[in-house]
Amino acid sequence: MRVLSSVLLLAAVLFGGAAAAEEARLVESINAYRSEVQRCADRASEELTPLAADSRLVLPVQGMGDLQQALARAGYSMMTVQAISLSGPRDAPAAMQALRESFCRVLLDPQFVDIGVSREGRDWRIVLARPLLDGRLGDWQAEGRKVLEQINAARGQARQCGAQAFAAAPPLAWNGTLGAAAENHSRAMANGNFFSHLGDDGRTPGDRAELAGYAGGQVGENIAAALPTPRKVVDGWLASPGHCANLMNPRFSELGAAYAVDPQSDAGIYWTALFGAP
Repeated sequence: MRVLSSVLLLAAVLFGGAAAAEEARLVESINAYRSEVQRCADRASEELTPLAADSRLVLPVQGMGDLQQALARAGYSMMTVQAISLSGPRDAPAAMQALRESFCRVLLDPQFVDIGVSREGRDWRIVLARPLLDGRLGDWQAEGRKVLEQINAARGQARQCGAQAFAAAPPLAWNGTLGAAAENHSRAMANGNFFSHLGDDGRTPGDRAELAGYAGGQVGENIAAALPTPRKVVDGWLASPGHCANLMNPRFSELGAAYAVDPQSDAGIYWTALFGAP
């Protein structure tokens, strides 16, 4: 288990009372930031699924004591946690600006899946965490087909993906070649401890599909990290405009999906879904 803590002090200037629900506004701002490709420390991030608000991570701003013990008392079985303390921001936009400037790497770290924000006046505590995996997953083919089932259930309903509206789309068929390519990329991310559509060998999703023997003319890819079940993976993709658009794209007709686990990696578990059109 890894416990990290960061503190940023800002000059405070007296203003009037803050609007209600600033903590929720900050969570929304963080997730909006994660949903787009960002530049951080001269590196570009991938589009990330949103963090889930978890009340167990809403910890006292002052006098919390040991972070790991506090989470244990709250009933959160953590694998990794990072706590950020801010002093000075008068509202959620000011807090978000401070986070972007000083903690972009934390906000854009794909290993975190849950978040809790607490606030007392101008003092803030932001806790990002990843829970322990429950270890009850089947093999990659079985879980990949569960991803397919969840995606087809989602495609059966019209929905909004960010600013783009999609009608209900036909179900996707399982494609074993795309599944094998998805498993290879999930395994590469897990063993190589990276999170990217671009492989460490420089290959793109289309390259990987072609190398695996897929003859389709169009390929798309969704990836996820740290999420423990197919349901949570697909829910995360649906809440992310770019991932959602791939998932609802009526031009795709086939899918292969897989996961891979490496306990030594940052996120622990990595998922890939490859969409195709023959």
